[in-house]
Amino acid sequence: MSLIYYVEDDESIRTAVIYALTATGFGVEGFASGAQFWQAMAKQKPDLILLDIMLPGEDGLQILKKIRSQADTATLPVILLTAKGREFEKVIGLDSGADDYMAKPFGVMELISRIKARLRRASPTDGEQVLTSGGLTIDLLQHVVRVDGEEVDFALKEFGVLHTLMKSKGRVFTRDELLSLVWGYDSDVETRTVDVHIGNIRQKLGDYGSCIKTIRGLGYKFVEKGEQS
Repeated sequence: MSLIYYVEDDESIRTAVIYALTATGFGVEGFASGAQFWQAMAKQKPDLILLDIMLPGEDGLQILKKIRSQADTATLPVILLTAKGREFEKVIGLDSGADDYMAKPFGVMELISRIKARLRRASPTDGEQVLTSGGLTIDLLQHVVRVDGEEVDFALKEFGVLHTLMKSKGRVFTRDELLSLVWGYDSDVETRTVDVHIGNIRQKLGDYGSCIKTIRGLGYKFVEKGEQS
């Protein structure tokens, strides 16, 4: 049974969501503040975190950044739940490392569907755990990228983009597809976010940056080093 932590200061909302998730078969623990959440995290890590942005004291974005900065929680799936539905807040949350975003009021059935989807993505098959291309290695379990044996620091979304491209070498991914697969939102959000992350990835990969090819008018694909586009 998957364990979910839900941080929400509104008791009525928290109680209703916990009831629905428990009835679906999830294990759920609810917290009214970041302080309570961190106390629980020190004892046991969940499989997924539901996180409200507007919280007393430490807000949801601050909690999210701390989650992503710690090695043992960096890859935990996090879904933001908030009354704020403006696009720039959605982008800030997702660029800070959230895996998905839902604005209140939200449908519980849709929330459950998204939770199940995120949990499936967080449990890769054996064939997806380590990918290599020459001296480039990406390890999904350790969340590590190595170039010629040297570990390279990758932000969460950069790691996600590189993994998506490498696991389907030669396939062209549009910017919209990458947004959906890595960020979890649709193309009405600024697609230049993808271009910025591709630029960062190429720089960090050094000579292997040329493995990521730009397909003009379409998107990007990963090829073996030295292979022509």
